[in-house]
Amino acid sequence: MANESRVYSCNNCLNPVAFSKHLLSKAFVAKSGRAAMFGETMNVTVGEKTVKKLMTGDFTVGEIYCAKCGQVLGWKYFQAHQPNQVYKEGKFILELAKLVKSA
Repeated sequence: MANESRVYSCNNCLNPVAFSKHLLSKAFVAKSGRAAMFGETMNVTVGEKTVKKLMTGDFTVGEIYCAKCGQVLGWKYFQAHQPNQVYKEGKFILELAKLVKSA
């Protein structure tokens, strides 16, 4: 199977939530440890927008939930409050501890 077709799924219910071809970076940290930034996700719902202070500044974000089982998987960046962080806007952070990856 080609690397581009690998799928990241919710570790709770195996609902597919992202393709490896949309993986942008694994250089992120979340509550559960390592996290990854994706340009696109699928089969998720996004919660209410809230302003949070994260390691790199203040952001307007919404939690991401698995659309099948409701587990919190990470967050979506809606707005960066610092000019050097705007590249994150519209991107998704998924906690790697809450995902399984197909071979």
